Amino acid sequence: MPNLLPAVFISHGAPDLPIRDGAVTHFLKSLAQQFPRPQAILVVSAHWNSDLPIVSTAQEPRTIHDFSGFPQALYQMEYLAPGAPELAAQTVNLLHQAGIPCATHPNRGFDHGTWTPLMLAYPAAEIPVTQLSIQYDRNPLHHWKVGRALSSLRSEGVLIIGSGSATHNLYAFSEHYEASPPLWVQQFDEWLAQTIDRGNWEALLNYRQLAPYALENHPTEEHLLPLFVALGAGGTLAKGIQLHRSYTYGAFSMAAYAFV
Repeated sequence: MPNLLPAVFISHGAPDLPIRDGAVTHFLKSLAQQFPRPQAILVVSAHWNSDLPIVSTAQEPRTIHDFSGFPQALYQMEYLAPGAPELAAQTVNLLHQAGIPCATHPNRGFDHGTWTPLMLAYPAAEIPVTQLSIQYDRNPLHHWKVGRALSSLRSEGVLIIGSGSATHNLYAFSEHYEASPPLWVQQFDEWLAQTIDRGNWEALLNYRQLAPYALENHPTEEHLLPLFVALGAGGTLAKGIQLHRSYTYGAFSMAAYAFV
């Protein structure tokens, strides 16, 4: 199917992503040229947590500035893409068919896990977008099942994006944007890349027990959970392809993957 879209995991990093210049911003600005133009975009962001999956039915989602301490220019930015209530309804139906309880939110806007990378990848803000929440207290397998239930959307022109961070330890955050990552960040990042390249999904789902420095890189799991939704949405025979690899602020791997 030539126009079948991938499911993608991107690392969105710090909220100041749109006003920085570097390898990851150049990558995100080129992302739209790598795939067919989507009819709609479904983003699973690390910054929306709920007890069960919730999808936004907002027609005109607002831009949420869910951060503090960054340059004032960020708080003036808005990403005014239309909402995607029809896609939200499809998402609910597919999750119900898979036996996964879910709900809707009438006016949930775009948190920075959604709007900061989309502002670079799709700056015209013309493509309808909706968000789906993660569940902090559920494991990677649960999120894989959520993605698996939604995999058919890819053949209908929907780009499924898991937005989080390949590594995310705020205690190791450096004020220097181009700071070199410590060895424990690099080793986890390399394990992630090799495991995805080999298609070892069992090991990936059990990364917490198998990956080097898993707990150091993800003291809490929310920023890696969108990866498993993207993995599941890639289908049962998903192949993982690394799209990008770089680092920001020392502790953050900005790795991105496509699952096809």
